[in-house]
Amino acid sequence: MLTSAPSPSLSKEMAALRSITAPDSEQCPTFQPLALLNIFAPEQQICVAARAAQPAIVNYLSQHAEGIAPGERLLLDMQQELHGQLQHALPLPAGDGRQALLDDMASLVTLYADLLDCPHIGLRLEVTRQAMCLKFHIDRTGIRLLCTYLGPGTQWLQEEAVNRAAMTQQYASLEAFHHALLRPNAVIQQAPTFAVVLLKGSAWQENQQAGIVHRSPPNPSDSLRVLLALDALW
Repeated sequence: MLTSAPSPSLSKEMAALRSITAPDSEQCPTFQPLALLNIFAPEQQICVAARAAQPAIVNYLSQHAEGIAPGERLLLDMQQELHGQLQHALPLPAGDGRQALLDDMASLVTLYADLLDCPHIGLRLEVTRQAMCLKFHIDRTGIRLLCTYLGPGTQWLQEEAVNRAAMTQQYASLEAFHHALLRPNAVIQQAPTFAVVLLKGSAWQENQQAGIVHRSPPNPSDSLRVLLALDALW
């Protein structure tokens, strides 16, 4: 319970949070990977392709995620057999659904490698109860793939919701920064669980002054969140 009225900065972000746009969790969307090709349009900074959750993976992670070392990192060679690399280098606990998770990660790695035509991929599997970065930011990367297997999905802002000038200034607090960053009536977008999200960063060719503004979602319940991140390497 609030013991006093929220500050204008906090009120602004609370309003944006109340307006979060996220798909209906009861829907079972058909995965449309061709939609991800839109990320190569110069003005496109994010692509989200929704997928139906796989119960076997959800059940496995609900039971065994805490047995996965946080921040597992792999360097995958796309010239080598992929399933073998994942099986041997990623120490996932035994259990029903483990193979389904490995197969799905292999599918996403293959899809991502085909899109970016890269010889190597850096893979991260994050298991956390806290937001990794609550501050809205732009990645200094090319095009990154994210998939949240468990817990709330990544949040981002459409261009019309962002005052990019705020990102070049220093602020006394995160609250003050978000107050300057969010334009009036801004809506925070959120990816659904299992969706494939492509984020374009400022290191992508001719994208130095752009990049999608995004953050890890708040997790007030401290529930487990499992996130797959892929980065193309040459």
